[in-house]
Amino acid sequence: MVISGVSNMAGRKPKVPVPSGMSKRQMRRRKPIDSSYMTDIQPLTENQQGFFKEWSEDKNIFAYGAAGTGKTFIALYLALKDVLSDFTPFDKVYIVRSLVATREIGFLPGDHEDKSLLYQIPYKNMVQSMFEMPDDASFEMLYENLKHQETISFWSTSFLRGTTLDNSIIIVDECQNLNFHELDSIMTRVGQDSKIMFCGDVNQTDLTRDKERNGIIDFQRILENMEEFSMIEFGVNDIVRSGLIKSYLISKMSLGL
Repeated sequence: MVISGVSNMAGRKPKVPVPSGMSKRQMRRRKPIDSSYMTDIQPLTENQQGFFKEWSEDKNIFAYGAAGTGKTFIALYLALKDVLSDFTPFDKVYIVRSLVATREIGFLPGDHEDKSLLYQIPYKNMVQSMFEMPDDASFEMLYENLKHQETISFWSTSFLRGTTLDNSIIIVDECQNLNFHELDSIMTRVGQDSKIMFCGDVNQTDLTRDKERNGIIDFQRILENMEEFSMIEFGVNDIVRSGLIKSYLISKMSLGL
């Protein structure tokens, strides 16, 4: 029954108004820590700027080239900004890599999260640079809350089989250490409303067999033919580390080592 143009909804809870541009699902997924906690980070080089631009235009990214150019840092920053926003479909950042050269971590105790502690420290340090916190204790609390609200999760390639990653941003780091089968398997895990970024340097692979080493090159050729991907190559001019580290990296590259 309708009275004076108002639906008769006695006993029902009124609908919560949904802000313009925000779906009901996005309202439900609001998290205690959002992107307002993050610092504003701007690109320092032309290729870094290209990374920001291509990502904002809804491209998936294959970022490769010299070490010390900020590839992984930018990938993680952009991923967290989007996941912590109320206006995107993304719920979680997955950082995926091979934990050890042999990829055999099944003998280590614990689940995939416990085993991934082996390589979480550098990413934790990156995250600390992305949030303005008054002291280390405050950041430790924030970081644990980020993990508790499942904003960031660490996975080994060994645990991805049979998994579909929906509503996620996937960062595949040190991708030069993955063979073609692993890279191919990761691509088939990308689910609905998800994006993916690959970061690595094909000249710094830990793989020793020629067939495995060539896998990343073949994989790169496939992505180059896909309009959904942008390929961004970082060079010496993109190295953002200063002093001795930058000089060492440039010298190393000039010698082809």
